[in-house]
Amino acid sequence: MRAPEAKRRRRATPPIIFARLSARITLEVQAGGTILAFFDGDSVELGTFSPEVADRAQALRMGLPLASFASGERSIDKEIEELVRRLARHRLVEYCLRQARSDQNYIIIEPQVADYWPATTRLGNTDILVLSRFAYMRRPGNEMVLESPRAGALFRICNPTVAATIAMLAAPQPISRLRRQHGFPGLDLLALLVGCQILLKIDSAGDAGPRGAEGDLVLWDFHDFLFHARSTEGRHANPLGGVYPHAGVLPPLPAVRPRWPGKPIDLREIAAAHAQPPSPLTELLRERHSTRSFDDQRPITLGEVSRLLDGAARILSQSTSRVGERDPTVACAARPYPSAGACYELELYLAVDNCEGLARGFYHYDADRHALVPINTRAQELEALLLAAQSAMDAPAAPQILITIAARFGRVSWKYSSLAYALILKDVGVLTQTLYLMATEMELGGCAVGIANIDLFAKMTGIEFHVEGPVGQFALGRSARPGVSDCGNP
Repeated sequence: MRAPEAKRRRRATPPIIFARLSARITLEVQAGGTILAFFDGDSVELGTFSPEVADRAQALRMGLPLASFASGERSIDKEIEELVRRLARHRLVEYCLRQARSDQNYIIIEPQVADYWPATTRLGNTDILVLSRFAYMRRPGNEMVLESPRAGALFRICNPTVAATIAMLAAPQPISRLRRQHGFPGLDLLALLVGCQILLKIDSAGDAGPRGAEGDLVLWDFHDFLFHARSTEGRHANPLGGVYPHAGVLPPLPAVRPRWPGKPIDLREIAAAHAQPPSPLTELLRERHSTRSFDDQRPITLGEVSRLLDGAARILSQSTSRVGERDPTVACAARPYPSAGACYELELYLAVDNCEGLARGFYHYDADRHALVPINTRAQELEALLLAAQSAMDAPAAPQILITIAARFGRVSWKYSSLAYALILKDVGVLTQTLYLMATEMELGGCAVGIANIDLFAKMTGIEFHVEGPVGQFALGRSARPGVSDCGNP
C-alpha cells in the first residue's frame, strides 16, 4: 500500500549544499603539491597541499558537499576547506543546492563578492519570513535569477517550484505554512536566503513594513540602491570598465553628432566681431586636462594639499532652515561648489602614497576644521586601493594621492525621492570639475577615476556601504609632463 503524498514529501531527503568549480576554471597540480587555478588565460596559485587533497580536489568539478569537510575533524578536511576558501577569495567557486544522489539542482549560487561563503540562519516553524523589498527576479538568459544589491551572491533558479515559493514571500509567511506547500525546497535554501538578506526574519506580520524590516535602508529607493551597487566595484561579478562589450555588434557612434537640417547661425562671425582677450577662467577651462603620470622625484606637498582642499571643498558657512512650521530643522554646510538641495553630502578621503610632509596612509578631510584625520587601515587595503586606481587609469604607477569622493546618502534621500542617487552623481561631477580647476591653477596633475570599490571602502572605514560609500575618485599629484595630457582621453 502506498503512503499518502504528504507523508512521502515529509520523508524526502532535504537538499544539501555543494561547492564546485565555476565552469571556466581548471585545476592543475604541479610537482611538490602546488595547485594552480587556470581561467580566462590567467592563473592563480592556491598554495601547496598534500597528495590526498590534490586527488580529492578533482571532485570539485562535479561538487563536494560542504558538510563533508566543514567539521574539520581530519587534517584532509581542513586542507580541503582552506583550498575552497582560497578559491572563493578569487570568486572561482560556486555553490549548488541539490539532493545527495542527484545531478538536478534546485539552486546554483554565484558569489558576487570575494570571500562569499554560504551562511545559514537557524530557522523554526514559528519564524516569519518576508522578501526584502530590494530583492528581485529577472531573466538574463534561459533561466530566472534571484538577486539583491544587499546580497553577497545571486541565486540561479533551476526548479520552478522554488520561484513559486519565493513569490509567496511577497507577503510575510510563517515557515509552518511554507512547509505545507507542494515542492517546498527545504529550510537550507530559506536559511541561505536569510543569510544573504534576500529574505528577512521578522517578529510578526505587522513588522513587515520597510521601516521594521529594512532598518536604515528605508532611506533608499529600490532603483537607486540597485544602481549604486551595480555601477561600482565590490558587490557584483559583472564585467566592469572599458571592455567594449558591443565592439563586434555595432560600430561606435561618431564623436560629433550628425547635423540637424536647417540654416545655422554662425557664432564664429559674432565672436570675431566682439573679440576680447580670454578671461582667466576661460584660460583655466581650456588648460584643464587629465594627468595619469606623476613625478615621484618631486611629490606633491602637504601645503599644496591644504591649498587645494581649502579652495575646492572647505566649509564656507553653516546655516539652518525649515520647510514648514512643524518640519524639523535642516542644517546646511555650504562649500565652494553647488550641491543639489544644498545637501552637501560629499566627503573626501585621501589615500596618500607619496606626499612631502604627510605620512603614507588613509585620511578623512574634516571640511569644517580644515584638517586631515588619520584612519587606521591595513597596509594591504591601502595598497589595493592605490593599485586599483593605477589599473583604472592605465597608469605607469599609483597616484601620489587618491581622493575618494564618498556620499552620506541619507543627506539627499531624506529629502528627495526617485532621483536622490542621480542628484548625488551630478554633485560628484561638479566637485570633480572643481578639483580639476584647482589642480590646473596650481600647476598640479589630476585625473578623474571612474571605478570605486564600495566593499573595500567599507572594510577600510568600518561604515556600512549603504550608509556612506564611494561615488567617485580623483588622482592627484605633480605631473611628470606638465601641460600635457597623458593619452587621447581628456
